[in-house]
Amino acid sequence: MPENENENESGNERARENEGANAGERAVAAAGPSGSRVLDPRSLRALAHPLRIQMLRALRHHGPATASRLAERLGESSGATSYHLRQLAAHGFVEDAPELGKGRERWWKASQQGTSFDASLHKNPDPEVQGAVEVFLHEIANIHTQELNTYLGTRHQFDEVWQDSSDMSDFTLHLSPERAHELNTRIHDLIEEYRANAEPEGTQTQRIRMHLHAFPQHGAN
Repeated sequence: MPENENENESGNERARENEGANAGERAVAAAGPSGSRVLDPRSLRALAHPLRIQMLRALRHHGPATASRLAERLGESSGATSYHLRQLAAHGFVEDAPELGKGRERWWKASQQGTSFDASLHKNPDPEVQGAVEVFLHEIANIHTQELNTYLGTRHQFDEVWQDSSDMSDFTLHLSPERAHELNTRIHDLIEEYRANAEPEGTQTQRIRMHLHAFPQHGAN
């Protein structure tokens, strides 16, 4: 299923979002597509907190920041963001950006630009892991809703050509699990093709957010 945030290999459903320092227990991150972080049970439990997910998304989308700057952006206290940054760093999601710091000011940056959720986590028997799965997936769904609502509320600020290039569609198909997986994989591959051949950032380009939701529904066929 992506932060941005940023999402499929055989048998896997993935949610992505398109995000330390010198912690002794810093995790060795498994790499996924386009350098995304593949979650395992331990890293999922560490990330599965609404504020941590929002902070990681902010660092990925807006670049390095201090705990105070993140607190201002997210409407939180700097004490809370500082604590959660340290927890994210301990599990390899964020790291120091010493080249930006002045004096005692500590800047942080995302260690990866995406997060991948593997469907095997759904089968983990640990109740704590299942609780983390629920928190993570629902927060990603909330972020997708917020992003779409933000665009709808500000779309008049974009030139008409960008409004013509946006899309908000839904489709109903009748597919087997294998065909549904094949379709998701083909869509992901196409997105990766465009990502690999992305145009340079400039006045003619904008950051484009794409959300992919594919799920079964109960009811008559």
